[in-house]
Amino acid sequence: MDQAFFLKMFAALIAIVSPPANLPVFLTLTAGRTPAEQRTVAITAIAGLTIGAVVVSLTGEAVLTLFGISLDAFRLAGGFLILLIAINLVSGEQSNVHHGTDAERRRQAFAGNPGIYPLAVPMLLGPGTITTLIIFRGEAVDRADEIAYAAALGLTILLMAATLLAAPLLGRMMGETATSIMSRIMGMLLAAIAMEMMVASLKVLLPGLA
Repeated sequence: MDQAFFLKMFAALIAIVSPPANLPVFLTLTAGRTPAEQRTVAITAIAGLTIGAVVVSLTGEAVLTLFGISLDAFRLAGGFLILLIAINLVSGEQSNVHHGTDAERRRQAFAGNPGIYPLAVPMLLGPGTITTLIIFRGEAVDRADEIAYAAALGLTILLMAATLLAAPLLGRMMGETATSIMSRIMGMLLAAIAMEMMVASLKVLLPGLA
């Protein structure tokens, strides 16, 4: 397994999925539910994330090819999108990309089981996550990279599952200050990854810059 590839992809995914940022959202959406109902919502969200991530990983490149989009062009656009999400995290604001517009958030309050919408999509498996999965899938050139890809995705899903299943306990342990600090750290890390994506793409698309 390529450890450098694994660490880079895992850092990108965990920063985008951001368990500290999504923990209070999960608690808000499941407020007033019994522990059993909260577990059901958590399991539904993780199942949706897992299935969606596998589908994107297997078909993402084919979709780009179908529309005639190069991986480097997609990486440049994706890096810009991820940078916008990172800026929201650093500034302490909710990104409409992952959390929806105000109208969408009002509809979320009436969802019977918010596990698929809005938790799995678009909060956990939003444009930023999809972009990251497709970009790193395109960069996996050998078996070692593919193993690292699967390991990074699997570990991210496991950590997110542990966070959601232990959400009531974690919510009592972590205050708003700790959550805000963690979100901003994730945002800085994500911004650096986004810039690296854009710079690598520009070097290929505009070789004169290199």
